[in-house]
Amino acid sequence: MSQTLNTLRKQLRSKRRQLSHYEQKKAEQRVLVQLRQFTRFKSASKIGLYLHAFGEVHTDQLLKLCFRQNKHVYLPMICNMNQHLVWVKVSSRQYLNRRFSHHPLGMKEPMASRGKHVSYLDLLIMPLLACDQFGTRIGMGGGYYDRTLASAKHRPYRLGLAHTFQYVDTPLLRQKWDQPLNALLCPKKFYYFMP
Repeated sequence: MSQTLNTLRKQLRSKRRQLSHYEQKKAEQRVLVQLRQFTRFKSASKIGLYLHAFGEVHTDQLLKLCFRQNKHVYLPMICNMNQHLVWVKVSSRQYLNRRFSHHPLGMKEPMASRGKHVSYLDLLIMPLLACDQFGTRIGMGGGYYDRTLASAKHRPYRLGLAHTFQYVDTPLLRQKWDQPLNALLCPKKFYYFMP
């Protein structure tokens, strides 16, 4: 990995961690307003989301919106055999009761032994560290989303969710295994990319 990419990752991780509770709530509310109007969200039945853990845009209100609209919510779980993500359906009750296990990497996961392949989802809302004007997504560095999407026969619509400062003007180096986004939702703007 290049020194520049390492530096960018460190800077963006640090900037995310420094956001106040108020800034996070404001960002979450702004993306929620835009997501409600998003055609792909309105038509999606099976939605993959994430539980925020590292300063990403918070997803609590997004998850609750999905449950209120009777959408099927799936959360990622790392499959230790192949280091891919599988998607586990969670109920509103399970979410509200916080019935999750702690993964050694620091995030929470659903407690289940089996999950669905990403191909099963209609819409996948993904966290990220950076995204450029071509939809190139840089994640935390584990490659879980890229590996999982690369193995998909049917790829769900890929929507990145990020703070405004995570959209970068400089093109990011896209490796052959990187899976680009279809769109990026930030608190102040929606970005659409070529498929």
